[in-house]
Amino acid sequence: MRHTEANLVRPRRTLKKKFKKFYQFGFTGTPIFPQNALGAETTASVFGRELHSYVITDAIRDEKVLKFKVDYNDVRPQFKAIESEQDEKKLNAAENKQALLYPDRIKEVTQYILNNYRQKTHRLQAGAKGFNAMFAVSSVDAAKLYYESFRQLQQGSEKPLKAATIFSFAANEEQDAVGDILDESFDVSAMNSSAKEFLNAAISDYNALFKTNFGVDSNGFQNYYRDLAKRVKSQEIDLLIVVGMFLTGFDAPTLNTLFVDKNLRYHGLMQAYSRTNRIYDATKTFGNIVTFRDLEQATVDAITLFGDKNTKNVVLEKSYKEYMEGFTDVATGAARRGYMEVVEELQQRFPNPEEIEKEAEKKAFAKLFGEYLRVENVLQNYDEFASLKALQSLDATDSEAVEAFKAQHYLNDEELEAMQAIKIPAERQIQDYRSTYNDIRDWLRREKAGAEKAESKIDWDDVVFEVDLLKSQEINLDYILELIFENNKKVKDKAALVEDVRRVIRASLGNRAKESLLVDFINQTDLDEIGDKASVIDAFFKFAQAEQKREAKELIGSEGLNEEAAKRYIVTSLKREFASENGTELNAILPKMSPLNPQYLPKKQSVFQKIAAFVEKFKGVGGEV
Repeated sequence: MRHTEANLVRPRRTLKKKFKKFYQFGFTGTPIFPQNALGAETTASVFGRELHSYVITDAIRDEKVLKFKVDYNDVRPQFKAIESEQDEKKLNAAENKQALLYPDRIKEVTQYILNNYRQKTHRLQAGAKGFNAMFAVSSVDAAKLYYESFRQLQQGSEKPLKAATIFSFAANEEQDAVGDILDESFDVSAMNSSAKEFLNAAISDYNALFKTNFGVDSNGFQNYYRDLAKRVKSQEIDLLIVVGMFLTGFDAPTLNTLFVDKNLRYHGLMQAYSRTNRIYDATKTFGNIVTFRDLEQATVDAITLFGDKNTKNVVLEKSYKEYMEGFTDVATGAARRGYMEVVEELQQRFPNPEEIEKEAEKKAFAKLFGEYLRVENVLQNYDEFASLKALQSLDATDSEAVEAFKAQHYLNDEELEAMQAIKIPAERQIQDYRSTYNDIRDWLRREKAGAEKAESKIDWDDVVFEVDLLKSQEINLDYILELIFENNKKVKDKAALVEDVRRVIRASLGNRAKESLLVDFINQTDLDEIGDKASVIDAFFKFAQAEQKREAKELIGSEGLNEEAAKRYIVTSLKREFASENGTELNAILPKMSPLNPQYLPKKQSVFQKIAAFVEKFKGVGGEV
């Protein structure tokens, strides 16, 4: 028999009633030890001596799950005493419950999440898919207040977070272990009328958002649960507010952040934290935990109990200071360079990346900038780094702006001064570095696949291009067009505007092929006549669709292609966003020529490359060919 939770005692009682002779084997990720047992029985007393253990440190070393990065958030000093309280009786006292649900505190926590959500979930760039988050709260009353607070603070927002909530009735059953998260049933009939009324309102909001028709009756609620789970996994929900549901047994690799305003202990803490640490891609390097209670000791106690003597060093991510200055990995013994050392070498060796010409220099730059991307990707999750980046646009001579910055980032004068001493590359320089990195990647794929491969003496096997990390900071076409609109209002200089746009496009993976299209749009359009951002987007797509039709006609004519077959092939390629050499579609568009003709294959390859470039340039613009 298998048990994945700590409640092992009740199944044993059932077995003893049913069978006189039996062997039992228990499997659990969160066993009951004397330290977290509420009664006399532990996992060992039920099942006997442990046969084998595979703990979280083993899973992390085997790269089956990720580490945790835990922020013990302290942005509400006036509530520090109650947030640090560990005694459950005191926490359940009426006056303390009210303190934790005090409107100012609810508002401050909500505002912090709204301010930092996109940073924590890797959605800083416009259009970035990133990840989503869960928010664990202490009670139904807390869920209600936070849900309403998110609604109020996002009124008028152009792109509000899509928040949802779910909870149900949790029976007051006897707990088997300290830290048990009580199971919430699908039977909502036992909830009080106020809780049921709020849940019904929240589900109505959900129905309006997704054109669904769920309710609080038994079947309707179960269907809501299933649909909600699906939409969290597909990132249609940005933030899920929960009390107990979804904190155990729910796996969504796209979820990377857990905000916590709830006292968690032992296996309840490990279960909740583990919603965030499922393997996904190179961008997701750890599970992000942001606590609004003092859970530091509870976290250390839990990971020590369910791990081994070295668990803390393996399970918890390094500090901001260590990633900035460098550290030695305890598990592997490998030295990891800090952000500041990597940046210093990058700026000293490659102050002007456009001057990189030799292959050896290209390789050295690709390795070094890849190292920069990896450490920057980790640091993006740290509030201190977000503050450091924000500092770069602060006018230090504006005393009011400085004071507002200190208040927003919870800094005193000494901390601000220390932060100002840290030098980081300007955004324009990083764009140039990204552009060169992309150029080298394209060059390597294009040139090294050809004749130069045999001649090169440089081994590129140890260079990994961090495509996932580049994609995580990818900017979409709408953002570039909005940038054109905003910059045109500021500079009124098309040459300067073109230079800025080229820099942004070349730093992008997905829009590099549209560089000439966007530059032509700028040069051929009276941008001063465009009144708002939506209009500049409409104007571009109208322009792009006309160019697409013109260039398709020109391509078909200049290559002497079969017009109808070529149009079908191009339309199909635009829909799937790439051109394919497979099948007979490509052959059908070529001019009449025997496959035995020596010019046949070169012609076919030339036509394919031109159509592939056309598709890269015009995919996503819509319109006709």
